[in-house]
Amino acid sequence: MGRPQAFDTAAAVRAARSVFWAQGYEGASVPELEAATGLSRSSIYHAFGNKRGLFDASVESYLSEVVRPRLRPLLADDVAPTALVGYLTGLREALEAHSALAADGCLLINAAGSRIGQDDAVRAAISDYQRELREAFRRGITATHPDLDGASADRGSRTITALVVTALALTRVDAAAALENLDAAIDFAR
Repeated sequence: MGRPQAFDTAAAVRAARSVFWAQGYEGASVPELEAATGLSRSSIYHAFGNKRGLFDASVESYLSEVVRPRLRPLLADDVAPTALVGYLTGLREALEAHSALAADGCLLINAAGSRIGQDDAVRAAISDYQRELREAFRRGITATHPDLDGASADRGSRTITALVVTALALTRVDAAAALENLDAAIDFAR
C-alpha cells in the first residue's frame, strides 16, 4: 500500500498552471515545475502520471477557476442584458491592469499556437473552449438584443469570439491592439 498524498493537489496544479501559462507546455521544464509546486519529480509523476498529466490538470484548473467564473453571468438561466458588455469590459480592465492574463495571454490560445496544440486532446479542449465562448456570447447578444434573429445572433457571437480570441493572442506582444479589439467587441455588443 502506498503512502497517502501529503500535498494539496489543487495548490500544486495552480502553481504548475502559472508555469505553463507563462512559458507554455514546451517551455516548462520539470525542474521548474518541481520548484513551483514544491513537489519532487516522483511526486509529480505519481500524482499526475507525467508532465502532460500535470498540464491537462492545469488546463482544467484554468477553465474552472479563470475562464468559467468570468462567463458565469452569460451562462445563467436568466442572462442580464448588460452581461455581455460587462464580461467584455471586465476582460478589458484585466488586460489594461497588467494582470497575469495581460502578461501571459490565454493558456489555451497560447497552446493552440505551439506543438502541444497539435495533440488531439488539446485540440479538442481548445475547440470546446472556443465553442463555450461562442455560446456564452450568443446568450449575451440575445439578452441584449432580444429581437435579433438567430442567424444574426450567431454571426455576432462569432465576431465577438474572434475579437476576444485575437485580443488574448495579441496581449503579450501588442497590448494596445488587444485593447482596441476589445473596444471593438464592446461597441459591437451594444
